[in-house]
Amino acid sequence: LDRSMSGVAVASGSQLAADAGAAVARAGGNAVDAAISAVLTSMTTEPGVCSLGASGFVTVGPSGGEPVTIEGYAAMPGLGLPREALGQNAWEIEMGYGGGMKTIIGFGSVAVPGAVAALGHASREYGRLPWREVVMPAVEIHRAGFPMPSSCRHYMEFAAEPIYGWEPESRPIFRDGDGRIVDAGAIVTVPGLADTLAIIAEEGPESFYTGDLGHRLADYVTDNGGALTRRDLAEYAVSESTSLSIDLDDWRISTSPAPAGGGAARAAMLTLMREASHGGWTADMVARGVDIQRRVIAYRKRILDRTDDLEAAIGELLREARDLHLPLSADTVHTSAVDGEGTGCSITMSAGYGAGVLPPGTGCWLNNSLGEVELNPDGLKIVEPGTRLSSNMAPTVARRADGKVMAIGSPGADRITTAIFQVLVNYIHFGMPLADAVAHARAHVEQVDDGFRVAIEPGLPRERITLPQRPFDSPSMYFGGAAAASWSPESGFEVAGDPRRKGGTAIVATD
Repeated sequence: LDRSMSGVAVASGSQLAADAGAAVARAGGNAVDAAISAVLTSMTTEPGVCSLGASGFVTVGPSGGEPVTIEGYAAMPGLGLPREALGQNAWEIEMGYGGGMKTIIGFGSVAVPGAVAALGHASREYGRLPWREVVMPAVEIHRAGFPMPSSCRHYMEFAAEPIYGWEPESRPIFRDGDGRIVDAGAIVTVPGLADTLAIIAEEGPESFYTGDLGHRLADYVTDNGGALTRRDLAEYAVSESTSLSIDLDDWRISTSPAPAGGGAARAAMLTLMREASHGGWTADMVARGVDIQRRVIAYRKRILDRTDDLEAAIGELLREARDLHLPLSADTVHTSAVDGEGTGCSITMSAGYGAGVLPPGTGCWLNNSLGEVELNPDGLKIVEPGTRLSSNMAPTVARRADGKVMAIGSPGADRITTAIFQVLVNYIHFGMPLADAVAHARAHVEQVDDGFRVAIEPGLPRERITLPQRPFDSPSMYFGGAAAASWSPESGFEVAGDPRRKGGTAIVATD
């Protein structure tokens, strides 16, 4: 807890990322500047978890203004190509990660990436510092190299060969001289990435889409049978809209609207939790929370993930949640920041599991967003080029009438929604301190074949749960990695990184 009345607080996926955001804050940046710098660092120093070829959402709650969400999510490529050229040169792989999973990788799995465009828009509209100053910390980190995070080293045990080992330029980056995967903490240098970031810093975010850099990215994909074209990048545009907002107790919670189905699902869960007792996670309350998750996840799997009219389906989900009769039947990075003026910024980005595609000399791995079977259950389903894909992401800013503001989000694929839901209930509804709210034991309802089961961490009473259970022996990064920061005019800053993923935090006082 810090009682400074001005400054910036940052919570991110690593201390390296939080420190980058802190450096920008010391240079005079606000919460948006700090969050952008931190998330750029996370995207490029957590290999396998994310990359510069990612997509995502930025939610900004400006002091005195309405919360907005900047949508920079992945789009279907193929503008200017014949329909039969789409979905080519991609293949399914199986990995032991997470107990076993399948995903589709290769050139044909690459969607149009929107991360750089979304961050550029947020910087221009809501930041304080010049874009170059916000990007330069990431440039400097990559000129020196960065330590391999332990979580990424764990992921590489499964992904280094099938995803990051088939391209000759990619294969040696995470291996030592004997061909073994480098140890956690070993310094990694990604050839070309510092120069790519420097181009983006000096020439602006548009260089990623219409400059020589963007041309190199697109040409490499299309030359190898993928569908990402120069036209896809040139015509990509972010959108800004009013955030999806609901009330819980005396807080207004704002998150990402369509195409981020995760935001709507989380809003529905919180709506169904409004009438719950404030007495904490008793056996009855755990059973209620599990039942709420099951109802909403069932609706999402049955309707949201397969609809052609996502906005209408989201509206129906929220109406049913308000009326209390819902039927009872990829990797990501996140950064949250708040400042002493009352602005909150929450950013979530994902490159899926990675396509393994590394355009030579760029250091920029591209996404496999078209091949994420969790989000695209029909695999490489061909839709109209330019169509946005669906997402679990739910970057959130919450505000109270007395001026207190909080930014929160999480990585964790389909666990994003349930992780943020539980942290918000802990903090707002049960009154836990922020660090306790983030660290508290979680449960997540999983869909298994045609039914459901509950993955659950130790510390939650389980005797009233009626679904089959999958108990964990200890807290696990499977349940997400929430990053949260808050500021109050009376009490100053609070910041919390999730112990499940060894997140990093920083508070910069400027008074």
